[in-house]
Amino acid sequence: MTVPGRELPSHRSAARAAAAMPKQDDGKKLPSETAPDQRWKLQVFYLCFYGFMTQIRPGESFITPYLLGPNKNFTQEEVTNVITPVLSYSYMAVLVPIFLLTDYLRYKPVLVLQSLSHISIWLLLVLGTSVLAMQLMEFFYGVTMAARIAYSSYIFSLVAPSRYQRMASYSRSAVLLGVFTSSVLGQLCVTLGGVPFLTLNYVSLGFVTFGLLLTLFLERPKRSLFFNRPEAACDGAAPTELDKMAGGDAGGAAGGWREMVLCRMLREVCALAKQSQLQLWSCWWVFNSAGYYLVLYYVQILWNEIYPARDNRRVYNGGVDAASTLLGAIASFVAGHIKIRWALWSALVIGLVTAVQAGLLMLMNTTSNIWLCYAAYVLFRGSYQFLVPIAIFQIATSLSKELCALVFGVNTFFGTVLKTIITIIVADKRGLGLSVHPQFYVYFGYFTLLAAAYLIVAIGVGVQHSRRAQPPEPVPATAPVQEKSPEADATEA
Repeated sequence: MTVPGRELPSHRSAARAAAAMPKQDDGKKLPSETAPDQRWKLQVFYLCFYGFMTQIRPGESFITPYLLGPNKNFTQEEVTNVITPVLSYSYMAVLVPIFLLTDYLRYKPVLVLQSLSHISIWLLLVLGTSVLAMQLMEFFYGVTMAARIAYSSYIFSLVAPSRYQRMASYSRSAVLLGVFTSSVLGQLCVTLGGVPFLTLNYVSLGFVTFGLLLTLFLERPKRSLFFNRPEAACDGAAPTELDKMAGGDAGGAAGGWREMVLCRMLREVCALAKQSQLQLWSCWWVFNSAGYYLVLYYVQILWNEIYPARDNRRVYNGGVDAASTLLGAIASFVAGHIKIRWALWSALVIGLVTAVQAGLLMLMNTTSNIWLCYAAYVLFRGSYQFLVPIAIFQIATSLSKELCALVFGVNTFFGTVLKTIITIIVADKRGLGLSVHPQFYVYFGYFTLLAAAYLIVAIGVGVQHSRRAQPPEPVPATAPVQEKSPEADATEA
């Protein structure tokens, strides 16, 4: 909260004058706002084009068949228990540093790092021949995943707050369209063109190199959410969460708030964590996202186990990724238009969707029909994407922009830690080192327990709601007088 009386009278009058200028000028904007307003559309278009092009990696859907095939000839045990677990470990190790560096360095350097990591991935896939090289490839893959925060938050530095929701939807749509296009392109090359996986990886290397060139032409913003804030007193802007927590002294010593603001915001998040909806959807984000990404990491190995195709033309991973991306986009759109009493029905909706996901995992793991496994996977991804926009809305409803970013960062970190713990116990050779089918039984049990927990919470919420809805029984006015005992009189006295 801003401390009353901290501003001098001259500052107050200047702020009032600045606020009144647009009205007296018939809608004319201040000179400092004119130039950015003329360029934001071009900047957003370029960012969306960049987001689309950096997703064009047609070889990505076929990495596992490529590693298990004659080009690399790794064993399924090496891929399952030695190579793939490194992805979870590296993602957890770099997530927090990249989250902080993204804001401190103002986005663009982290996007350059992401492009360089993409190039490293495909160079190692093309040239690497050892298990260590593939583990290094998974490390760089974890870096690229952690660096996604730079793209998703870059849009907030380009537009006014009134345009955040619309522009964020544009950038997300560009990414989904890029993933869909990449998957379809890869599948067409493999099935119709007979393109070898190695050639497809060379094509992907060319696209990610082009993505690096696009990154170099991105404009580096002058401000960010936490570490690079303009002085509110200089431009008449409304105070942000950061300004409020700094006690209105946004122009003070930079070192002070850099050292203290994140701690203050974390304390604020802990205070807000008492809200039941925030708790519920944050738990969903942590627990369900951990299981979801583990399924994504290992599902291609499951497909290869169910249907070890000898002919690359009969590998349909790209088509499945395209279908699941399209269904996820549709589910996200539908979820944005559902209007129910989420305070009452959230736990039930989460519980039912999680139960469906558990059933789909069991179907994927027990069927011998690869097409049925494909269909179950598409529905599994679509059901998760259905809840993502609802979770974002429910978490962000009562939070400021800065606190919202911090809450999602904290939730993602805890989800990553949980995912890493499960990987160490279940998949890593130093743990149980389970093969892919037993792993999916573990994931089925995990989602089943989550569904049971959510449904128990839903029952509790329903019972509380029914008790509140029942009117209290009327009590006769004379009853207390007639039944009053001497002991009661003594107590009152």
